[in-house]
Amino acid sequence: MSDRFTLKRRAVLGGTAALAIGAPSIVRAQDNKRIVVGTWGGDYSRLLAKNIETPLLAPKGWDVVKDEAQVDPRKAKMMAEKVLRRGTSDIQGLSANDMFEMNVQGLLEQIDYSKLANARNLMPAMKYAYGVGHIYSGKVVLFNPKLMKAPDGFADTLDPKRGDKLGIIDIQRPYNMLAAALASGGSVSNFEPGKERLLACKKAGARIYPTNEALAQALKTEEIACCIMWKARAVQWQNAGINVETVAPKEGVPMYVSGFGMPKNAPNKAGAYAYLDAMLAASAQEGFAVDMGYNPTVTDAKVPADVQKRIGFTDEEKKRLVDLDYAYMGKNDSAFQDWWNKSFKA
Repeated sequence: MSDRFTLKRRAVLGGTAALAIGAPSIVRAQDNKRIVVGTWGGDYSRLLAKNIETPLLAPKGWDVVKDEAQVDPRKAKMMAEKVLRRGTSDIQGLSANDMFEMNVQGLLEQIDYSKLANARNLMPAMKYAYGVGHIYSGKVVLFNPKLMKAPDGFADTLDPKRGDKLGIIDIQRPYNMLAAALASGGSVSNFEPGKERLLACKKAGARIYPTNEALAQALKTEEIACCIMWKARAVQWQNAGINVETVAPKEGVPMYVSGFGMPKNAPNKAGAYAYLDAMLAASAQEGFAVDMGYNPTVTDAKVPADVQKRIGFTDEEKKRLVDLDYAYMGKNDSAFQDWWNKSFKA
């Protein structure tokens, strides 16, 4: 194998020398050590660098470049680049719902798991044909015990009686709509019943925050007393000293999976596979559990017992875990976004 590679490499170098005059330089894929990662900014991007990029990829010579933006503009960019032979990103951070949608659009490479050494420890449920689950958590109720007693679920939280003490995160649009639907007799496949509830909360004074970090600040200053959020974020904020507790809602606990997909026209697929494999390393997964409160997707990660107790769910709560209807959410995403922006936020 190595002899054949050497001969081919020499042939390429010889051909390059012969065509050097008047021809562009040839960049070989094996020499491309830059990985362009599309991802959210803020804490997530920082922890990608801390737990994956700096300790696992940089020592091997990989140079990671971030393309930070919220998910909707990144998805739009992927769709706009569909006609290009080479896109501008090698890997994209997406929720399981967004990965499903981008795959339906024909934008994601089908993953060759034989190229991921750490995939042998990956939970089967996190092994998508078109992407890899990185971390997961569940949507719960967050509340400040100093300002209010514990609500029992989504309906008791997304209630106009909360007035301006209810916080709603803009970038969590589909999951807020899902929580409102479950609180109003809807389901993972029918968000319509939740719209009236959200509008009533907005009319009563509910505050809308652009990012997770902005809402965290509002919790810290006690501008708000409750919200709907991933349990993992609550753990992270507790670690930062914010007075917040969680409740697994009686209506069900929607699951959230954050992962990575590879655009079909990714310029550096070898780099993308290197990134995917590094993110599945036990050390990286353990780091995210401690730093960000998300559950690992690999079975060889060893999370401290006290951390696992805070980020996980009891046996009774696990019975209330609800998987999402990705086909429904993907089919209606544009309409939901239009309603959210024009009817709810406006």
